[in-house]
Amino acid sequence: MSTENEGTAVPADHPAAPSTPSTPPTTPTTPAPPTTPAPPTTSSASTPAPAPTDARSDARSDAPTVAQTPAPEATPAPASTPAPAPAPEPTATTPTPVAAGAGWPPPPPTVPAWGAPLPPAPPAPAAPRGRAGGLVAAVLVAALVAGGIGGGIGYWAAQRGDEGVSSTTVSSGEAPASFKREPGTVAAVAAKALPSVVTIQAKSGGSQGEGGTGTGFVYDQEGHIVTNNHVVASAAEGGTLSVTFPDGKSYDAEVVGRAEGYDVAVLKLTNAPKGLKPLPLGDSDKVAVGDSTIAIGAPFGLSNTVTTGIISAKNRPVASGDGSGGSNSYMSALQTDASINPGNSGGPLLDASGAVIGINSAIQSTGSGFGQSQAGSIGLGFAIPVNQAKNVAQQLIRTGKPVYPVIGATVNMQEQGEGATIASQGSGGTPSVTPNGPAAKAGLKAGDVITGFGDHQIDSGPSLISEIWTHKPGDQVKITYERDGKTSTATVTLGERTGDS
Repeated sequence: MSTENEGTAVPADHPAAPSTPSTPPTTPTTPAPPTTPAPPTTSSASTPAPAPTDARSDARSDAPTVAQTPAPEATPAPASTPAPAPAPEPTATTPTPVAAGAGWPPPPPTVPAWGAPLPPAPPAPAAPRGRAGGLVAAVLVAALVAGGIGGGIGYWAAQRGDEGVSSTTVSSGEAPASFKREPGTVAAVAAKALPSVVTIQAKSGGSQGEGGTGTGFVYDQEGHIVTNNHVVASAAEGGTLSVTFPDGKSYDAEVVGRAEGYDVAVLKLTNAPKGLKPLPLGDSDKVAVGDSTIAIGAPFGLSNTVTTGIISAKNRPVASGDGSGGSNSYMSALQTDASINPGNSGGPLLDASGAVIGINSAIQSTGSGFGQSQAGSIGLGFAIPVNQAKNVAQQLIRTGKPVYPVIGATVNMQEQGEGATIASQGSGGTPSVTPNGPAAKAGLKAGDVITGFGDHQIDSGPSLISEIWTHKPGDQVKITYERDGKTSTATVTLGERTGDS
């Protein structure tokens, strides 16, 4: 910040500083020497006072210059009033009185007022420019006091040469030695969780070596890492994976299993270090709208980034994809306004206690809808509920393949607003309702519109699949549907499908 600019920042409600030394009051504190004759009043009234050669006049080219305005014609002083005597030379022990209108900013003790002559001793440099610096310093103190009172006062004292003024700030060496944050603070939660969050580098096995960066977290002490499927998909077939911890140590990893539909994958460190600390898993069913959230990840490759927000909504049906043309994933997501960007994928969404309640997976961007494009966060992030992700991860660790619950019916995935309509026929001309399957046993037929699944309303095919996949094979769920304008209910026992088709 230029001190010259600051030197002109005088409030408008104070008079402008005069360009000539101020005239002392008519009653001086020290009688004038009798040998010094008073100047004739007629001469002072008829001749404008010449502006002194003062460096203050060029402190700013746009600063007001009082000397440029001709002095008004003075009224002759009455004969009974003696002419004022010249101001006495100020001393260190007798401050010069400040004339009205020239006392802003107020000077400190033992320092002559702005505009008064400098003391003759000790021999001082041609003081006008130094005195302008004094005005500058006083204004800077007012500007800097909120940012650092010690630095402001230090600069002011140095310019004034006043050794009696000292800073009262506390240096870092005098600060408490053992500052501890409360367990519930964001800083404390992040400090505990960060060592268990990793950055994943995936490279394909092709000649181009394409890949990307994502996030994951330690699932168990055996070295399993949970992340999103789309983070590792490019390296799943002959590619390479590396996992980097916040301490900078990197380890090779391999894919244990991945589920495209759930968008969940499990990795295993090939040489897992000892002492791994898995993140605690929370209960996503107990999450409430408004609960605090903490997201950790590597947005745009910036590892160990921590952002905060709240749960904005629950059970948000989301169909997401990585833009590669592969199968979409479906989730009944937790919605959060914590900043999530490309690279956050696969990272944990934590609650205020530091427990994982979701896996950050998708964002809504202004340009390309749901997905993992390079668009940034607009406060609409979506995470796979951890209860669902835990079931999938355990299945992948046991068998390496995902298992999906199904109702045995093909529904229209394009229409929305009225429910999920069972199609007239399935893929390749097969029946839309699998014979002797769960939907057939519940009495559902082609053309039925499913409007409710359990306690959740259904408005489209993706929302139905999202809800189905929050359950397990064998679960019994009440279905609400419409047929020929009539609403009916039925109970369906979910079947299963193994692997991604």
